[in-house]
Amino acid sequence: MTSLHERVSVLTALLLFIMISLVYVANQGSMLHIIDSPGTHQKKQPEVKGIDLLERAVFIERQDRLQRECQAYKRRQNALQLNVSHYTPETIWNDKEILEHIIVDQKHQLLYCYVPKVACTNWKRTLLFLSGSTNATKPIDIPADYVHRAGVFPKLSNFSMENAVHMLKTYTTFLIVRHPFERLLSAYRNKLEQHYSSSKYFQTRFGRHIVKTYRKNPSNHSLQFGDDVTFSEFVTYLATENGPGGEYNEHWKPIHQLCAPCAIRYDIIGKYETLYEDADYLLHQLGEPPSAFPRYAHPSNTTATLGKYFSALNVDLLRKIFSVYETDFRLFGYNLQEFLGFEID
Repeated sequence: MTSLHERVSVLTALLLFIMISLVYVANQGSMLHIIDSPGTHQKKQPEVKGIDLLERAVFIERQDRLQRECQAYKRRQNALQLNVSHYTPETIWNDKEILEHIIVDQKHQLLYCYVPKVACTNWKRTLLFLSGSTNATKPIDIPADYVHRAGVFPKLSNFSMENAVHMLKTYTTFLIVRHPFERLLSAYRNKLEQHYSSSKYFQTRFGRHIVKTYRKNPSNHSLQFGDDVTFSEFVTYLATENGPGGEYNEHWKPIHQLCAPCAIRYDIIGKYETLYEDADYLLHQLGEPPSAFPRYAHPSNTTATLGKYFSALNVDLLRKIFSVYETDFRLFGYNLQEFLGFEID
């Protein structure tokens, strides 16, 4: 369910939306799809079918907050005289990584910027199933490793700059976000702490480096396999460097660096905390059944274990790791004090 805090925060947006809907709902379709400026192509308008106005207001509030915080972010960068490029739909073509993270669904005229550790496996399963290019009888039957293979989905990087810019302006765009620290912990547990077959690459590529650099007197086993990295060591590594390759891996790279939300207008910004409600809404807009998105009786228990892991971090390390993800906190409306129960500033 949408949280009480979020519902209260969107009352103003809801009232405004109801007033606008009285004029436009009959003929204009979704009010989420706003053209960027006069002269651009208007986005495809989905049919209105009795949508829950409160849920729509939630998405409007998320968009409004993102736009406000993006403006504030740019002002801060300018004030500090930092040489940080701010992407636009025309210049986004220069960043290959961002283009590689945007999946193109031409059937539904949809662009999805996938974020690792934010239900991207199930969203990929869903989109592949709805495309009709699989023999699976339901999305959950599609193997997880298959949907992550190169070439399974067309990416924005596969298209010419002209077509890519056109799609960014006319297709429905969506993004799913998550509390930065929950996502961080989920990545650590899945890729470094646990012993899945897919974890071996991360333990070899990153774990051995972390143990060698940040542990005093590591054992030969740890140096060889890197399969016992502690959460504190992992966070110290993230707060200290950008990784052996010069940048963070996509599984813990900040969302704003993966998807450029201050440049690309995302029509629908979903949240992991309201995953199923947001999935229902988007699928409804696409004219697809809610059952297309997999449901679990026992969702991820990352939230329940946060205290165990973050209590091992001292305040100085918390400040440092917060600074890494601070922009994501601000852009997507997450609160550190509520998470920790105390201020660290």
